[in-house]
Amino acid sequence: MFDNEIEVKIKELPDDVKREILDYIEFLQKKYKKAVNGKRKFKFNWEGALERLRDRFTSVELQHKASDLR
Repeated sequence: MFDNEIEVKIKELPDDVKREILDYIEFLQKKYKKAVNGKRKFKFNWEGALERLRDRFTSVELQHKASDLR
């Protein structure tokens, strides 16, 4: 849909700007490469972060606390 419009606009730009555009496209490709079926993957890098609180709070209590913080 936009391919032709993008191509026309890019052709009008100087070479140094075209290089910047190419760099930005490569950045976007890396950023969204993690996407699956158009959706970003959910990260579990927080997993285990509350383990030290296991003996002090139930999961329900932690959920309520998280709701209070929003």
